[in-house]
Amino acid sequence: MKKLSVLLVFVMLVSVFCAAAAQEKSYLERAYDGEFKGTQVIFDGPFVDNDQVFFEESIKPFEEATGIDIVYVGNKDFESTIQMRVEGGNAPDIADFPQPGLLGNLAKKGYMIDVRNVISEDWLKENYSEAWLDLAMMEGPDGEPMMAGIWARNNGKSQVYYRPDVWAEAGYEVPTTWDEMVALSKQMVEDGETPWCIGIESGSATGWPATDWLEDIMLRTVSPEQYDAWTRGELKFDSPEVRRAIDIMSEIWFTDGFVYGGREAIATTNFGESVKPLFYDVDGCMMHRMGNFITAYFPEGLVPEKDYDVFYLPPIDEEFGKPYLGGGDIYGVFNEKPEVLAAFEFFSHGESLKFWLGQGGALSPHNDADASWYKDPTEAKIAEFIQNANTFRFDGSDLMPSSVGAGTFWKGMTDLVTGADVDTVVTEIDKGW
Repeated sequence: MKKLSVLLVFVMLVSVFCAAAAQEKSYLERAYDGEFKGTQVIFDGPFVDNDQVFFEESIKPFEEATGIDIVYVGNKDFESTIQMRVEGGNAPDIADFPQPGLLGNLAKKGYMIDVRNVISEDWLKENYSEAWLDLAMMEGPDGEPMMAGIWARNNGKSQVYYRPDVWAEAGYEVPTTWDEMVALSKQMVEDGETPWCIGIESGSATGWPATDWLEDIMLRTVSPEQYDAWTRGELKFDSPEVRRAIDIMSEIWFTDGFVYGGREAIATTNFGESVKPLFYDVDGCMMHRMGNFITAYFPEGLVPEKDYDVFYLPPIDEEFGKPYLGGGDIYGVFNEKPEVLAAFEFFSHGESLKFWLGQGGALSPHNDADASWYKDPTEAKIAEFIQNANTFRFDGSDLMPSSVGAGTFWKGMTDLVTGADVDTVVTEIDKGW
C-alpha cells in the first residue's frame, strides 16, 4: 500500500511537471510537437479565386507539420454576412477582416479575444512595428482598449514608380522631400519631359485614384488623430486642413506640363492604362504614384530595379514624420481552443505568407519576413518602407461611409479635375455625410 502511494505521488508529480512544461511552451510550439494533431480550425474570409489558392498554399506547411486542418471558407459577401453569423452564434474560429472597422464593431460588442491574452506581447513587439500594433488597438466591450487582431497581408500606396536607367541618364536624383519632388518636376518640364502620369477613370468608381492622392497628402500635413477625425466626418472637407491638401495636390495635377496629356486627360484616362507611358522611350512620363498592385498593368518582360523601381512618396511637414497609406487584412480570433490559438499564433509569423509573397501582389507586415521571399524586389522595398513608417493608415475613402467614400468623395475629386471650383467641391462632398 505504501509503495502504491509513493507511486501515485510520483505519477502526480510527473503529471504536474509535464503540465507545467507544456504551459512554458507557446501554443504554436505545442502544435509543432504534434499535440493537436487531428484537430480542425475553421477560418472564414473574403479570399476567393487566386487569393484563396495563394492562402491555402501558404498554410500547407503548417498543416503538414502540425496535423491541424485549417478549413478555409471563402466568401465574396464576407463583409455583409460575418456580423450576422457571429451574432447568431455561428462564428468561425478565425476570420480575416479586410477592413478594420468591421472587426472594431465586433470587438466593441465583446465577440473578439484580446490578442495580448493569447500571444506573447514580447513576440508581438518583436515582429510588428509600433505602427501596426497601434492600428490593431480597438475599443473593447468595457470601453477599454484591446488588441483586436493581428495584421497579415497588406498593400502600400505611398510610393512612386520610375525608371532608374532613364533617370540616371538624365542625371535625376530621387527626391527626399516634397519640395524636392516639385522642383524635380519643374526641372523635367524644362528638360522637355513630362513628370507625371495620372489617370482616374475606373467606370462607376472613377475618381478613386484622386482620393488616394489627397489621403496621402493629408497624412503628411495633419496628425494621425486629425486624419482619423477626417475619415469619421468630424473634420470636414470644408476645412483649412483639407483645403490646404487640395492646394498641394493641385500644384502637381494642374500645373501646365506636369501631367501626361494635360489636366483634361486625367478624368478620361483609365487608371491601369495611365501607367503605360512611363515605359515609352519617347514622349512618355517620368513618375507614377500608385499602389503596389499596379505592376499587374506593366508591360511584360520588365526587370524590377532595372526597368522600374520605387521611391517613398516624400513627407511634407517634418513634424508628421514618414507616414504610409495603404490597406491590409487583420485576423481576429473568436475562441480559445488550443489548436485555434496555435493556428492564430502561426499567422503572426511571416512564414504564414511566404508562398503568397512569392506570387506577387502581397506584402507582409512581419519583421521576420525575408526580402528574398518576394517575387518582385520592389515589393520587398515597399514592405520595408511600411515597416519603417511611424504611422500607417488605411485608405480614407474605404473608411468613410459609402455615401461619402465611394460617393461624393469620388465624384467631388473628379469634378475638381474637370474644372469645378474648390468651394463647390468641398461643399458637395460634405453633403454625403
